[in-house]
Amino acid sequence: MQLAPSIFKAYDIRGVVPSTVDEAVAEGIGRAFGTIARKEGETTVAVGRDGRLSGPSLSGALMRGLVAAGLEVIDVGMVTTPMLYFAANTLCTSGIQVTGSHNPKDYNGFKMVMRGRAIYGDEIQAIHAMMVNETWVLQDGGSVRHVDVLAAYRERIVGDIKLARPMKIVVDSGNGIAGASAPAILRAIGCEVIELFSAVDGNFPNHHPDPSKPENLRDLIQALRDTGAELGLAFDGDGDRLGIVTREGNNIYPDRQMMLFARDVLTRVPGGTILFDVKCSQRLAPAIEAAGGVALMYKTGHSLIKAKMKAIEAEGKAAPLGGEMSGHIFFKERWYGFDDGTYAGCRLLEIVSRSPDASAVLDSLPTSFSTPELNVRCAEGEPHRVTDALQKVAAGALAAAATAQGRDPALAHINTIDGLRVDWPDGFGLVRGSNTTPVLVLRFEGHTQEAMHRIEADMLALLRSVKPDATIEAAAH
Repeated sequence: MQLAPSIFKAYDIRGVVPSTVDEAVAEGIGRAFGTIARKEGETTVAVGRDGRLSGPSLSGALMRGLVAAGLEVIDVGMVTTPMLYFAANTLCTSGIQVTGSHNPKDYNGFKMVMRGRAIYGDEIQAIHAMMVNETWVLQDGGSVRHVDVLAAYRERIVGDIKLARPMKIVVDSGNGIAGASAPAILRAIGCEVIELFSAVDGNFPNHHPDPSKPENLRDLIQALRDTGAELGLAFDGDGDRLGIVTREGNNIYPDRQMMLFARDVLTRVPGGTILFDVKCSQRLAPAIEAAGGVALMYKTGHSLIKAKMKAIEAEGKAAPLGGEMSGHIFFKERWYGFDDGTYAGCRLLEIVSRSPDASAVLDSLPTSFSTPELNVRCAEGEPHRVTDALQKVAAGALAAAATAQGRDPALAHINTIDGLRVDWPDGFGLVRGSNTTPVLVLRFEGHTQEAMHRIEADMLALLRSVKPDATIEAAAH
């Protein structure tokens, strides 16, 4: 097959329809995934799709490929990515969601689960190689059956969540697929729900479905002002990420949400390991430790966090919760360990419903001054070369800068688990290579505004010592 190698990302397969992703690509993915699944002893794969305009044709082609490989396909139809994960936890153990997530509307892609694990890295490259060489194995016996998972999914959440009191909330689904299920589930747990943009529309006519971008929360903030609701929830295009806005219009970023979730979870799983990615606030680890948990910083990437949680559990330890700055929250305690914006929203409401003022609870969480996520555009393959170079020179360069400023060089703690993160007593700086696009990802945080600006200046000087042409931009989709 003729394929654009750029569509095979670290955690999924994704590109522009129809220039790099079309029905032939989707069918090839089905044949390759199906062949590998059968080698692993799988006989059944669930398939879902989000609300993108290209979803029906691509999921149809994907299912043709899976059937050609001899698999039974459970078609769960138009669902959130978490609902596909739910199907792959309750009906079978493998699944593929056709989704463009939060990317622009002409994108689409494939998130994959094989025998209960989110596949990434080398496993995605193995699919690529099999498609290029057409070494898939086709056989008879494949079939498709349709299953509606919404009722079972809703029942599972409603049976788990107990609000202490009714709450009035605004929900902005951004015309993404969560609009078809989340508002009704939130009503079923006891909320009065004011809906924004629940109609599923792959043209995204109101705003882009990405709650990590402040400009996409303006309608939600205005609706909170207009209605007097207590809290605002926002979902991304495929429903696996959650945004939270308080009555005062404050965006409670996912690393602060994690403080609240960790405190709650650790009351039932004392001593549990709580995972979070390198982009999260310096305030998070102390909050986890103060609640009696083990704080573990790890690499960014939903597949990587999920795999690490499983590895910790395989060692006989508890890993009840994980989360990423991007908005993926992974509950293993009381749930299945996959990221789900609707379920995370329900868990958050359960916690804050115990207080008379939900917004006050969220606004009181520890906070800092921080930049939004920033990007530096690079050539293909360049980001990881730059971070490797930074790791080699960071200690010497930062020590020299500290000495020149009359500060103690020993105060900078360097972490190289994913790019370069440097923690000082009053904040941190991060430069890492994106695993999905050819950019460097930067984030700076300080306990004061002055500390943030100092850390940003020091880190940018360090970056430009290895990449003199680095130009800072706001993060794209």
